[in-house]
Amino acid sequence: MRFWEIVKLALGTFQANRLRSFLTTLGIIIGVMTVIAIVSLIQGMNYEVERQISSLGSNVIYLQKVSWGVGQIDWDEVSRRPDLTLEDAVAIGRLSGVAVVAPLRSRMISRLNYRNRKATNLELSGVTPVYAEVANYGIESGRFISADDSMRKRAVCVIGGYVVDNLFPDEEPIGKELLIEGKKFTVIGTLTRKGSFLGQTQDNVIFVPLATFEKSFRAQPGWGEFAHALSIMIVPKPGVALERVIDQVRELMRRRHGLKYDQPDDFGINTQETLRTIYRNITRVAFIVMIAVAAISLLVGGIGIMNIMLVAVAERTREIGLRKALGATTGDILYQFLFESVLLALTGGAIGIALGLGIAKVVELTVHLRAAAPVWTIVLGFGFSAVVGIFFGIYPASRAARLDPIQALRYE
Repeated sequence: MRFWEIVKLALGTFQANRLRSFLTTLGIIIGVMTVIAIVSLIQGMNYEVERQISSLGSNVIYLQKVSWGVGQIDWDEVSRRPDLTLEDAVAIGRLSGVAVVAPLRSRMISRLNYRNRKATNLELSGVTPVYAEVANYGIESGRFISADDSMRKRAVCVIGGYVVDNLFPDEEPIGKELLIEGKKFTVIGTLTRKGSFLGQTQDNVIFVPLATFEKSFRAQPGWGEFAHALSIMIVPKPGVALERVIDQVRELMRRRHGLKYDQPDDFGINTQETLRTIYRNITRVAFIVMIAVAAISLLVGGIGIMNIMLVAVAERTREIGLRKALGATTGDILYQFLFESVLLALTGGAIGIALGLGIAKVVELTVHLRAAAPVWTIVLGFGFSAVVGIFFGIYPASRAARLDPIQALRYE
């Protein structure tokens, strides 16, 4: 039989049993839809997370009181650790592999008012002049904090785009005064925007000189004490391996803290790869769930296809006998029923792909979470469908092909 004749026969069968064919493909539709929707959302998140992690600087080391990670943290043990100091930052800056050191302290500001306007949930950080370069912040207008600002402990600040939008929507912010927890700070610059990450703005920041921050603000209770603790950002010299600098920093800090060889570190050394590892651990759960749901749905869909094809073989037994009597070969019958099975699965796969992409797009528009569907996800959807159609269609097709034409013609 020619290929187009097989296609015509298959389409005619589906048209005669539209509802049954659609219900048969539901399992395939649900399975493929789940795979495409979740993969599209996770792929979009991957792009966004990688962009945000890269924006932190390609080779920045973060020295803090605690290591980043997923799981329970013993805050009692962390609270007993010694705070990092500016002297630590100076000592790290003298290491042979270190190019730049940028210490900073932070705190959260729940609300900031200017005239009749307000901005909420702001991050206030005390930084040094090199921080803008280390953290990849650009200046949109005005200037960043200078060494003279730090030395004279000036009450000046640089603000992010979120603060500009909420407090100065229709006026120039440079030169204006902000009252931050009862203390006046003059705006000297605005930052280029970094945008949102997982629906949360990254431009809700205010930077002041580190010396001014230490003079003006004390640690807040609870979580604020940890945030207020000094963090040190470290950039290796060009050509120096990140691992080598990490070893130098670890050895120096262990000596400065008087740790013995069998004592664990009482500080945390974190890098971009730490963030990537945390993210991969979180998304791994979503992948496992996706595989489980998709596998169950595809299994159910495959069983449905096998069942309906066996029913079709029983219903069309006389047709099979007649076609064999007129010269159709065993291969012709096998290919016809196998093709119908694969076509059913591919149709369900196509509908599932369309629905999966639609769901991902709706989520993107609703929660502003980017969705991305690479070509390989489309190929994956059709590939799953074709494999299911072939695997669960072989038995009904071979059963149809083995029918004896004489017995088939006598079948009632």
